[in-house]
Order: sequence, then structure tokens, then C-alpha cells
Amino acid sequence: MTSNKDQAGVQSGQPAAPAHAERSEWFTEARFGLYIHWGLYALGARHEWMQSREFRSSEDYGKYFRHFDPDLYDPAKWAKLASAAGMKYMVVTAKHHEGFCLWDSELTDYKATNTPYGKDLLRPMLEAFRAEGVRTGLYYSLLDWHHPDYTLDVKHPMRYNKDYAALDAQRNWSNYVDYMHGQTRELLTDYGDVDVLFLDFSIPAEEGFPGKGKEEWQSERYVEMVRSLQPNTLINDRLGVPGDITTPEQYQPREWIKIDGKPVLWEACHTFSGSWGYYRDEESWKSTEQVLRMLIDTVSKGGNFLLNVGPNARGELDERAVERLEEIGVWMRKHSRSIHGCTAAPAELPPCPEDCRFTYDPKRHRLYLHLFAWPFKQLHLAGFSGLVDYAQLLDDASEIRMVEGERKLTMEAGAFDEGRPANMLTLQLPVKKPKAAIPVIELMLKK
Repeated sequence: MTSNKDQAGVQSGQPAAPAHAERSEWFTEARFGLYIHWGLYALGARHEWMQSREFRSSEDYGKYFRHFDPDLYDPAKWAKLASAAGMKYMVVTAKHHEGFCLWDSELTDYKATNTPYGKDLLRPMLEAFRAEGVRTGLYYSLLDWHHPDYTLDVKHPMRYNKDYAALDAQRNWSNYVDYMHGQTRELLTDYGDVDVLFLDFSIPAEEGFPGKGKEEWQSERYVEMVRSLQPNTLINDRLGVPGDITTPEQYQPREWIKIDGKPVLWEACHTFSGSWGYYRDEESWKSTEQVLRMLIDTVSKGGNFLLNVGPNARGELDERAVERLEEIGVWMRKHSRSIHGCTAAPAELPPCPEDCRFTYDPKRHRLYLHLFAWPFKQLHLAGFSGLVDYAQLLDDASEIRMVEGERKLTMEAGAFDEGRPANMLTLQLPVKKPKAAIPVIELMLKK
């Protein structure tokens, strides 16, 4: 993965739901997916970009290839964990920037079947997730630091190696483009239905190095091939040509993303920590509640949330990731209907209260109020008087009593006006916060 901070900016104003192709309907229903970054960098255990950051040659990096043996790999465990966490799709790095392939590609020897493990890692993974009813997607790196005809750019591990750079003019770029297209054809032909194709990434010209974009990747021809092989596959936005999905990375947009003034299909992709690949000593892990807030915030702005795990070199998920996924599953078991099939609240509704987020189910005409901070006894919804038929805590379906409009209270010294406007809806909450990490109030709107 790479930073996507130059992504088209978010504009103000609540957009109406965009009109997407039929192939994206499942995507907006799903809302929550699992990202998996797995490769040889799991042995180094210090970030998936370690080869580039440390200026490692393919020969030096080859020691990881010679010792890669994930003997504890059990993709069925991963699939069950993701499904229990409420994830409806997954995306796995079939090939990351290092060039190593999880599948038995006929176009390279740099693949899982030639490691000590000796077997295809991708096929059983896709089969395991599909068996759990989880849709499957593939990440494919446009970069390839192992391929002999991949030329230098500002991200290449050998970019400052004069001897390597001297041979750059002899590299046949068209050979690499044919390889890239050919491997994609393999994946879309031999590995079943691919619901998402996450391509990463076009490179700007920097530090005197040339960039790589749609002309270099032959992106238009590439997209035509994908559409001819699997017309329902959703393609992301990093080929240098328009895609189906806009993919902000490692930041939360302020509102529903718009491009050229129009709301788009979008997906926020995030890590549990500061690395996508397995990083043994990295400690900046997000808490379960923080991740849930990010998921809710994303859906409240009409987006999807793709949460990453980086398996280790023995083929197991980091225990910290397992713990958090299990805790997410506890929350999602009772609150998933505020996520799946939901989107931003209709533009005509009043704004959400402070420290809260709305999600909205357009099919059931229900509004979900997620409380990031638990108030004392009352929560005031300005402008909602007369709009809500019934309110309940989603955790246990217990009623939340409502007070609408103005009201005078009688005290021993007389009556006084609370100062509540006529259009105010007040929810009467229990003093003690419910056990749920983030409580949700389900508001059944009047027809």
C-alpha cells in the first residue's frame, strides 16, 4: 500500500446516493471487508516496504524466499474469524511490490510453490472465504521490484544504486507490461469470481525519476481485458484511469467523497497499526473501540471500510489482530444492522448531535444513532420532533422513551420553561451506559 493523500478532496454538502452500476450493489450492502497483506516481508517482520526502505537488492532479499514456510497456515480460521466479525468481503495481496506471488503463476518462478512450503497459498484462501459466504477480492501490485525488466522509479529499492541504474536503458519495459497483464489474466481466469481488483499504484515523477501512469501500465487496454474476462469485477482508482471505487488510505474523509461535484463509490482502507505487513515490534495499535468508530464514521459518510491484517511468516494472524476482530464480532453480532446495507442519513434530515454518528437503512427507513460519548439522562435531537415513530436500544431492543416539543416543569416554587424548542425530540436515556462498546439507538422513522 501507499499513501493516497492526493486523492480528490471532499466537498461540503450532503450528496444524494450515487447511481452505481449493478455490479456494485453488493459492495454498498457489505460495507465492511478484510484486507490481507502477506508476503516474504513477513519474515523480516518490519514493514512490507522494508526492501525499498532498506535499499535491498533482489539477491539479498532472496533469503526470505529461500526460507518462507508458513507451516501453520489455516485459511479456514481466517475466514471464520472475518465472517464472525461481520466482514462481507476480503482482498488479499496476490502480489505485492516485492514481486512475490502467492499463487502458482506460470509466468514466474518467484512464487509460493517454489518456496520450502511448496504449495499454492491463494487458492485455498479464496475457497475458505467463499465457503463462509465472504466475497473475494485480489490486490495486485503494479510495481515489481523483482522483475528484471521493471525500470527504476522513486520507489524502487535500487534507485540510488549507480551500477543498477546504468543498466536501466537495457530493460525492456514492454516485457514487464506483458507480464503484468498476463498475470492478471491468470488470476481472472483460474481463480473463480473476483469481486474486487485492487491495483496499487501509479507513481508520480519525483527526484529526477520518471513517473509511471496510465500510458506506462497500458491502463485502458488493461481495463478492457478485465472487463472481457470478468465484467462484474470492481476496479479501484489507482491505474491512472477512472475506476469503480475511490480508495482513500489511512485517513478519514470529512464527508462523502465527491469527484467533479458528484458523489462516488468509495472505500477507506486502514491498518490496525502503522504497517500493512506483519511488524513484530510495532506498538501503535488501534483499540477495538477506535476501529469501530472508524467503521461507523465511514458508513455514516456513504463509504466502505477495509480493515487490514498482516499474517506472520508461519501463516498465523497476529494475536492482537485476532483479539480485536473477536471483539469487533461481539459488537457486530448485535449492531450489524446499523452497518450492513446502511449509508449516510438523507440530506433532508436535521444534522446529527455532537459526538454521535448517523447511519441510515433506506430499505427499512430506519436511522441509527451511534453514541461516541454517553450523555447524562437525555439526548436532544433538534428538528426531529414528529419524525420518529419509535426508539430503542439496538443492543437489547429496550424502549427509549421520547419527549417531543416544548414542556413546562412544575416545581415547588412554580413552573418554569425548560427552553426546549417545539421541534426538539428528547431521548430519555438510562444513567448507566450500556455494556456495548458503542451504544446504538435505532430510530424507526415515520413514513
